[in-house]
Amino acid sequence: MPLADARNIYVARTYAYVSAGKQGVALIDVEKHEAPELEQLFTADGQLNDVNDVKIGMVAGSAFAFVADGKNGLRVLQILSPWDDPAHFSGFSPRPTPKLIATARTQGPALAIAKGIDRDRAVDESGNQLAVFGRRGARPLNREEAQRLYLRKGKLYTVTDERVERLQAQATSGN
Repeated sequence: MPLADARNIYVARTYAYVSAGKQGVALIDVEKHEAPELEQLFTADGQLNDVNDVKIGMVAGSAFAFVADGKNGLRVLQILSPWDDPAHFSGFSPRPTPKLIATARTQGPALAIAKGIDRDRAVDESGNQLAVFGRRGARPLNREEAQRLYLRKGKLYTVTDERVERLQAQATSGN
């Protein structure tokens, strides 16, 4: 694929998202991996011009690209949305229709984006399980089992620095 300054790549379904420096984000159809096709170079009208890294994530049915755009900071692109583009949303790998929706300035150049750990269970906003990814022989957690993950004695489990501070104080005092 002829890209002047490809810096990184992230593959999701049948698309590769290439961090392409001054060329923005290159969206490449890799369904036929032996003959990839450049779908588009997305620059948000020239605003994305120092792209170092890109990662894809989903929230509430929409797909987003998180972009480390060098001197320009962190950018967020909406890649797919059932509300904005319902005609092109369905199917295993709908065609991305990127739109710049947010920018956050960073103290220095944005060079990389970390990818969060993928969950093995997809749930909707009500907590109902939709799918299990990459696991065999596992059944969905029932409500009681799920609550054991975040409740202690009927209360929401939280973590504070109090115990850490106490342990650090003990370590420095020699006790």
